[in-house]
Amino acid sequence: MIKLVDVEKSFDSQVVLNKLNLEIPAGKITAIIGPSGEGKSVLLKHMIGLMKPDSGTVFVEGEDITVMRRHVLNRVREKFGMLFQNAALFDSMTVFENVAFPLEEKTSLSRLEIRDKVHEALEHVGLKGVDRKYPDELSGGMKKRVGLARALLLNPRIILFDEPTTGLDPIICRAIHQLIKDTHTRFGFTAVIVSHEIPEIFDISDNVAMLYRGRIIEMGTPEAIQRSEQPVVKQFISGSLEGPIQFV
Repeated sequence: MIKLVDVEKSFDSQVVLNKLNLEIPAGKITAIIGPSGEGKSVLLKHMIGLMKPDSGTVFVEGEDITVMRRHVLNRVREKFGMLFQNAALFDSMTVFENVAFPLEEKTSLSRLEIRDKVHEALEHVGLKGVDRKYPDELSGGMKKRVGLARALLLNPRIILFDEPTTGLDPIICRAIHQLIKDTHTRFGFTAVIVSHEIPEIFDISDNVAMLYRGRIIEMGTPEAIQRSEQPVVKQFISGSLEGPIQFV
């Protein structure tokens, strides 16, 4: 579904992505793990074309998005949904207005059709009856659910999740993970999740890729990653910073 080939990205003298190679299989949940500050969010932005690499190629369903003109790239972006760390809700809009926004911007549906689709999306994420609430009236977990409802609304082929459980307590974290798993089973989209939740993220992922010093140093099933003999992978999963390898 998504393929990155020899992707490089630097900010001033700091190399963030260093000839990175990664393939995201269609219809699966792929988790990207690694220490803070390694460029995981930057990697997501390359996948959707919000950033262009200094060199290298990004393919989405076989199309090279790094050379596309804006109007063509916008067409490709319609395949994507995205759930940001803070859910990226508009504070001045109600829950209904937040979820309806992409339909009003990108479709010619009637108000009645939009209403029905918004209600259906909110029901899918367990938020029936919160239409008139504003974001500041919601808990952190509820905001993430609203963000997911909005991301699902245009039936995207791919959904990118940037730290979807940041700032949530363990119980809500597990609930959001299960919600992602359940909606994936129901709708069949390709999912890419950036996460620090070790080992919980292994429970919902089909594949796990570890980003370290600008490269994917290992990718495999959750079971294979947990059995990895790579010192860096073992150290990260165990949460230990001891020994000769230190994260920077």
